[in-house]
Amino acid sequence: MSQLPLAELKWTLGFTDPVQVRRQATAVGETGPTRRVWRGDGPRRELPEQLQDLSRLAVESGGGGASPLYQFLVDSHSDGMIVLHRGAVVYEQYLHGLRRQDLHLTASMAKAFIGLLAGMLEDQGLFTRDDQVAAYVPELAGTAFGDATIRHLLDMTTQVAYGGRKFHREVEAHRWWAVVAPGMRPDGYDGPTTLLDRLKTARATGPYGEVFHYENGSCEAMGALISRVTGATVSDLMSELIWSKIGADEDARYILDAAGVETACGGYAATLRDIAKVGEMLRCGGALGDRQIVPASVVRAISTVPEGATAQVRLPRASANSPATMSYRDYWWILNDPFDSFMASGIHGQRLFVSRELDLVVAHFGSQIISPCVATPPFPEVFTRLGTQLSMAGV
Repeated sequence: MSQLPLAELKWTLGFTDPVQVRRQATAVGETGPTRRVWRGDGPRRELPEQLQDLSRLAVESGGGGASPLYQFLVDSHSDGMIVLHRGAVVYEQYLHGLRRQDLHLTASMAKAFIGLLAGMLEDQGLFTRDDQVAAYVPELAGTAFGDATIRHLLDMTTQVAYGGRKFHREVEAHRWWAVVAPGMRPDGYDGPTTLLDRLKTARATGPYGEVFHYENGSCEAMGALISRVTGATVSDLMSELIWSKIGADEDARYILDAAGVETACGGYAATLRDIAKVGEMLRCGGALGDRQIVPASVVRAISTVPEGATAQVRLPRASANSPATMSYRDYWWILNDPFDSFMASGIHGQRLFVSRELDLVVAHFGSQIISPCVATPPFPEVFTRLGTQLSMAGV
């Protein structure tokens, strides 16, 4: 942080109060423009229930300690968690006033849904991964994203800097929020006011395809591309291809920028149960019952370790000295554990965890504060602990 110019420090404050984080995560539709993702006119799919008393189950709490599951949820500023085992709800807990019918921002978990849509459109033959992005979004010609291929966007192997600045991930994440949320702009803000205008300022700082570079622009460019390819909004695509087919309880919503464009990388809000329904569909190979929703080949792709720069990576907030034990594919994290697990992940504790070996799906919402002084809760370890316990219990 000390290497930043003084003028940039205003972008590094972040959310250090879970109440503030929670307000932003649960007030989607009240603080700015959004677009509905229609659930369709079909019936709501009721999830079967086989509820278990897991609140006292001892789980890893970080730092080598352990605590009961419910206390872990409290300590990690969780807003809600639902656990499905073999398709049935075995645990469901809401905290801090969140209710079953409430929408919650999914943050970067939303990227994974763009990855699903991209895989489905590729399967339909609408583009190939080696196509150049500018062929579909000509406004980005000559920029870091326009000169990239679709594969580079989905792998996040574009090395970029914005507006002539040295890239700093936390700073640029806050600058992204300033584009889509005018209320979060500091005094004197004179930067881009639409997502496309921000993407236009991106310049390549290194070769494509060689380094994993996690940031929001690749997904925003992908969102623009799939909209151009289909002539539909991202909201309508999500509704048509996925949301209207899972028996969702509620409509979802996308946050919009000033041009009415969806914030593909982190602006999706939905209920906890509906996120779990997406996970269950993926656990079952993209199908619900006898209805194939996402092609099985797409599900295999997002959960198969790729070759190249994204075969060994770490989560964005992990220490640079920590081992790179995960893989990354189409905005999904592959855990490389013994349980065939993969995950969609977002800041402040948003997680969708799928493990086919454990017959497990976990959806989690949180308002975890982001600070160098606060360790990231060990969510994947807790989820696998739940799965192994349920499997041993024969639930």
